[in-house]
Amino acid sequence: MGDENTILDENGVRHVLRRTGFGAPPKELAKVLRKAGKTPTRGSVADVLLNFKARAFRPRGDYLYRAHNKWVAKMQKPKSALQSKLAVFWHGYFATQSSVVGELRFLSTQIGLLHEYARGNFKDFVKAINRDPAMMLMLDTPRNKKHALNENYARELQEIFTLGVKDLHGQPNYTQSDVVNIARCFTGWTYDWKRGTPEFDDWQHDYEADFPDRGPKLLFQSTGGFGSAGRNPAEQGEGEDEIDHVTDILFEHTDSQGHNTVARQLTQRLMSFFCHDAFEAPGAAEIAVIDEVIATSGFVGAWDLTRLLRALFTHDCFFETSSAAPYGTTTRKAVKSPIDFFLTTLRLTGVKLRTADARVFGGSYDSAYGHLSQMGQVLMEPPSVFGWDGGTSWLSSSALMARFRFARDLTASREGGGFRPEKLVDFGLSDPEEILDAVLDVLGIPDQVTEAERQIYIGYLTDDGASPVLDLHEDDTKVRGLTCLIIQSPAFQHH
Repeated sequence: MGDENTILDENGVRHVLRRTGFGAPPKELAKVLRKAGKTPTRGSVADVLLNFKARAFRPRGDYLYRAHNKWVAKMQKPKSALQSKLAVFWHGYFATQSSVVGELRFLSTQIGLLHEYARGNFKDFVKAINRDPAMMLMLDTPRNKKHALNENYARELQEIFTLGVKDLHGQPNYTQSDVVNIARCFTGWTYDWKRGTPEFDDWQHDYEADFPDRGPKLLFQSTGGFGSAGRNPAEQGEGEDEIDHVTDILFEHTDSQGHNTVARQLTQRLMSFFCHDAFEAPGAAEIAVIDEVIATSGFVGAWDLTRLLRALFTHDCFFETSSAAPYGTTTRKAVKSPIDFFLTTLRLTGVKLRTADARVFGGSYDSAYGHLSQMGQVLMEPPSVFGWDGGTSWLSSSALMARFRFARDLTASREGGGFRPEKLVDFGLSDPEEILDAVLDVLGIPDQVTEAERQIYIGYLTDDGASPVLDLHEDDTKVRGLTCLIIQSPAFQHH
């Protein structure tokens, strides 16, 4: 068992960088080791990574693929890999689709919001999302008027963004009546098309006095720990501020076990993203870990994402996916998402995307958009408001073949900005074992390959022993092929 004071070796720090960013490039690894102190601990490394300025990045473009590729290119050389990784998480959490929103500039502004609040105050974050024009368009907020309620946003605000349909023990968190009354509180909101800012139309708002037949806007009379009287956000004042009153009540909601519902739901999602897939459907052991992380961080009431993330990044569950032994079938791992796999590979191999279309200059010469589309993850176009399923869903036969093709294209790229193995591996090496160690080190998984796998790679390098000594200066084909094989391996495609 460890805690924030547990000392990390270099492989431990590599693990943290793999999970909180996109790989552990040597310069980034050295920088973190330098800043974390002579004896880096879980806490000191987490503090280094969480100490980033909340810069808002907005990927602009006239077409989706241009804006998409600008975002990908930005993440290849981020000022903070953790901020970029968190923005991707929040993009799946507050998922909006370009095809539904229709206005890329609104979606670009929302992505800036995801960067800005990435490690900020979660309650303030939700309140900002409530007023975000891209989210309004995604979930029909402008169609929600006093004479014709639209329940879409009210439902997803509870189901996805705060409470979840059911708590961690399978009990419902809200009722249809709660959906209707929250929708009433959100009536009258729209946006200024030219400026892309939220606007409130008082004339379209549902005031209780105007609709006596609808009764008071009572919430959570049977769930949430508020008692049979429930709570009425209108009691604090109706109109423009009513949506903030609703959010405050949501953040007070407790589940069937008396735990804060928002804290548990969000922490579960974060732990599934940063740890492993067991948190997708947590059992008693995982729920205990979720509660421990929440308690350690003091998240309830403060809603400080920085403190919550720090507690997560220093907990044993975060490190149990990093085994000192090589990766194996019993090691708890998570499949890298396509964007994680794509960016990690680029950053570790030093390959640059070329032209405005962000192309990999090798093999099929496909763009970032093309490669990621085939792998199943186009940024700014998640499959639904629920984001991406993740986990093993990333590994369909077609998606896996797309990953293999990308590895092939990248290691075959030779033109400017292409794969230059001589810059990463000492070409003076001739011993296959040393060459293999060098490539594994470049790809950041020197501790994750079994002896049996090593022998397979050695067999490839030596043509099963026929060429026991290599001359990389004469021919770099083998080192390119070895790199391709390792990128395609389970050890590299899992965290």
